[in-house]
Amino acid sequence: MSEPFLPYGRQSIDDTDLAAVARVLQSDYLTTGPEIPAFETEFAAAVNAPHGVACNSATAALHLALDGLGVGPGDVCIVPAITFLATANAARYCGADVVFADVDPETGLLTTDTFAEALTRAGARAKAVLPVHLGGALCDMAAIAPVARKAGLKIVEDSCHAIGSVDVSGDPAGACMRSDAATFSFHPVKTLASGEGGMVTTRNGALAALMARRRSHGVERDPARFEHTDRADAPWWYEQQELGWNYRMPDILAALGRSQLARLPHFAAKRRALCAAYDTALTEFAPLVWMPAFQRGVDPCRHLMNVRIDFAAANCTREGVMARLKQRGVGSQVHYIPVHTQPYYRALYGDADLPGARAYYDKTLSLPLYPEMRQTDVGRVADALAFALKL
Repeated sequence: MSEPFLPYGRQSIDDTDLAAVARVLQSDYLTTGPEIPAFETEFAAAVNAPHGVACNSATAALHLALDGLGVGPGDVCIVPAITFLATANAARYCGADVVFADVDPETGLLTTDTFAEALTRAGARAKAVLPVHLGGALCDMAAIAPVARKAGLKIVEDSCHAIGSVDVSGDPAGACMRSDAATFSFHPVKTLASGEGGMVTTRNGALAALMARRRSHGVERDPARFEHTDRADAPWWYEQQELGWNYRMPDILAALGRSQLARLPHFAAKRRALCAAYDTALTEFAPLVWMPAFQRGVDPCRHLMNVRIDFAAANCTREGVMARLKQRGVGSQVHYIPVHTQPYYRALYGDADLPGARAYYDKTLSLPLYPEMRQTDVGRVADALAFALKL
């Protein structure tokens, strides 16, 4: 029997997850029910943050966070060029402009130097910066945050890849010790899966309340906050006090998220063990293939096995390597095409010279990494990579 195909990422669903979803399907609430606050409380506790606000996607989480922090027309958000489109798009949803920052050519991460250079280009309109913890590796927030605060910027950490990662201070990603908010994704290939879904964590209670209201059309249901206080006793009464959106997470997804959250220690341990196996297996491919070195003292829970490959030195194209990996039953992906090169953003801002982003993009490839993989599967990937590189 042939071995199963190894995609670059995949959800892990077990009987406890199925039972959690079935329980909600048999309950009175499929949405706007008790699973939402329970998931928010449990997730916030897991990342050592006082507040969590669940929503229907990580894109919605980014938008809610920037909107809640007052980002709007005339403002500029600084976004690293290596990220998914949503990080930049969320700023545009608020009417703000984007200045793309260059990244470290080896890690793809925003650095203090590339941030400072982008801040100079952004000028007085700079309102917020969105450091992206790419693949689960963490930006150096201890260095970036003081630069941002000195310039008066808000900080929203795009932590969508970083559930389970721990920084040099021992704080989990999402604790918001050096930021205003952090956002997370529960897309199926992420460390925790709820189908779709997102979360914003923050240490600011007022911001959390504002985001919770705006995720549901700006509707207020707490009589203590009504403007028409004479209607406070009317059981049907609610007030739309501002403009919001339908960014609610259904209880079905929250129940799956809660079940997955209980399995986070297992997921994180498995991902770290697989990364260690990759670290050993890939040494034989040096100097053509290597794993980037991240900040010392950080303990990443890697969402992506985004390795570096010198395709030119191997006399191969990335397209050819991916095709040959697929022939051997191994999936791969590229994370990401630099956002500033996309037609939409080129039409807005023209061409930008960001050599670090180009250098990172030219040599990156994501190999399979997910909890259902076995240690022997890492060997399969290594053998397939040898075939793909014609070694």
